[in-house]
Order: sequence, then structure tokens, then C-alpha cells
Amino acid sequence: MGFAVRATLRHLKMSPRKVRLVTDIVRGMQVADALDQLTFLPNSAALPIRKLIRSAAANAEENYGLELGELFVAEIQANPGPTMKRGRYGGRGRFKPELKRSCHISVALRETNAQPLGVENAGPEE
Repeated sequence: MGFAVRATLRHLKMSPRKVRLVTDIVRGMQVADALDQLTFLPNSAALPIRKLIRSAAANAEENYGLELGELFVAEIQANPGPTMKRGRYGGRGRFKPELKRSCHISVALRETNAQPLGVENAGPEE
């Protein structure tokens, strides 16, 4: 299988910088190991990322007939989403801006025994 099973989560109300701390941990792991790791992480971003990986694994199982043990997290990234600009008024007539950040997370799962991209049906060289 040279393709990836993808799932995305958009408009998560967390800073992308904090979400990237968790995505860097699970990148390249087997799906079962990543789900176990995310269960016990104290970061608040672990729960939505765990749900997203479970969703991608369910897509792979339902749509393509793949097993959970055959998949690994090939790509996962947290990109910035829209930022809400709010603020408070401070002393001496000043304004204290508050940026409420959000992010979009995308994950791609691949089979562990899959060939790398660009190496389709390569036979022995002669």
C-alpha cells in the first residue's frame, strides 16, 4: 500500500506550539503504542490527538480493511488556525491584547510493511 489513511481535526482551541509537544512524541510510533502513550500523557492536547488517531485507525479498518497492528503514524502535524483577538483594559488607559489561538491537526497512517513512495513494483535490477 503506497497511500496513507488521513484524518484531520480543525479549529482546536489550543495553541499549536503546545500541541506540537505531543505530536512530536507520537510521530513514527505504531498506532497501538501511540494510543497507549497518549493515554498517560499529562498534556491537555493528548486527548484530542488520541481521538484523532483512533478516528484515522477506524477509517483504515472500515474503508480499507487494514488491521490496527499493521499501522504506524507516518505524518502528524499541527498548523496554526484562526486567532481570535481579544483584550483587556489595563491601567493608565492601556490595552492588554490577548490572542486566543487555535490549530488544525492532520494525521496520516501507513502500513508498516508498505513500500516507500516512488518505489512501485520495483523488480530486481539486472
